[in-house]
Amino acid sequence: MLYHLFYFFRHDVTGFNVVRYITFRTAVASLTALFLVLILGPWMIERLRRLQVGQYIREEGPQAHQTKAGTPTMGGLLILTGVIVPTLLWADLTNRNVWILILSTLAFGAIGFTDDYLKVVKKRNLGLRARDKMALQVLFGLLVGASVYWSSLAQPSQYSTRLVVPFLKTVMPDLGVFYVFFAVMVLVGASNAVNMTDGLDGLAIGCTLIAAATFTGLAYLTGHRVFSEYLDLLYLPRVGEVTIFCGAMVGASMGFLWWNCYPAQIFMGDVGSLSLGGALGTVAILIKQELLLPAVGGVFVIEALSVILQVASFKLTRKRIFRMAPLHHHFELIGWKEPQIIIRFFIVAFIFALFSITTLKLR
Repeated sequence: MLYHLFYFFRHDVTGFNVVRYITFRTAVASLTALFLVLILGPWMIERLRRLQVGQYIREEGPQAHQTKAGTPTMGGLLILTGVIVPTLLWADLTNRNVWILILSTLAFGAIGFTDDYLKVVKKRNLGLRARDKMALQVLFGLLVGASVYWSSLAQPSQYSTRLVVPFLKTVMPDLGVFYVFFAVMVLVGASNAVNMTDGLDGLAIGCTLIAAATFTGLAYLTGHRVFSEYLDLLYLPRVGEVTIFCGAMVGASMGFLWWNCYPAQIFMGDVGSLSLGGALGTVAILIKQELLLPAVGGVFVIEALSVILQVASFKLTRKRIFRMAPLHHHFELIGWKEPQIIIRFFIVAFIFALFSITTLKLR
């Protein structure tokens, strides 16, 4: 909104010309998100506390977590505000990519909100049934995939169903209509992976911050003709606006980490983890880095794999691979302190981010 206002008056006020630059708008969107979350944080924490929207802690988990029972949850509403509002203020709202991102993030956030509401307010411990949650994720994934597919037919120069394969610059298979189902796998996988990682104070939001920062750079490069051609990326001229959304994610993540770092004053809940996972997956789809997403969000993948392996091993052999899954709980049970696990996982996430960036030249 501010972008359109300033751009309209750019001939009258020369300084407003600066809004033409994606780099400037990304920076101010990030700062807007950061300060918005920092300012609204205390009000949100107090509001949730008054409404008695407290976190439920399962008894079979690490006993040290029992002291966290009652900590305000559903803080993902604060994250969503920090991401969506700056995007609306600073992005080009005539760009279809922006609306795909906003609607996808809100859709996955709505699933998480419903789950949190049933667990915390309605006191239904399991929240949404797993089958219902998965069905909604698949539905919204289909909608996003279909949007990209139909857009690729109408505007093939701006949207694509091809895949950019890391390390192989000449291999870009076109999935055609099957891309819709591929998008579902990306979004369902990403949203659930972030959800599984959200178990320690600041862990999920810190890893999201690193992944979002990585995607900010990748989105800018993909939307820049010179850089994308130099790096053999699939150039999509209007995808540059995704950079503003990613910048808002970075700022909102930094702001929420301020309140969510150990010991956490507020938890994001499923409304936060599912929306962030859906947002990261949608960004990867729009900038054609779906196959790089597992590297960018390496910690999320490891956490999800630990759950899959644990369940599969127990069902097949009646034995557990880890003391408890997701993986961060395993390290808790073998004696690592929570702050140690969080910082070490941040380091691993940073290594994965650096690795993903190196693939741009190792092609």
